[in-house]
Amino acid sequence: MKDYHINIFYSEEDQGYIADIPDLKYCSAFGRTPDEALKNVLQAKETWLQSARDNNRAIPQPKYKPAIYELISD
Repeated sequence: MKDYHINIFYSEEDQGYIADIPDLKYCSAFGRTPDEALKNVLQAKETWLQSARDNNRAIPQPKYKPAIYELISD
């Protein structure tokens, strides 16, 4: 299984970085640096997946691809 795509971007409003995983609804995290945001979203991903397993919920397959990757693969 390939892994989930992670977006990381700077938020002026929050004065820090936001990381999210589009395939996992509401899975996001904050960090003061991009590395911290990544570390935090990876922990959030594990918690999200474990919660889904514990509650017998479906775990989506990784499918999100930013448009740039679709242009490259054509």
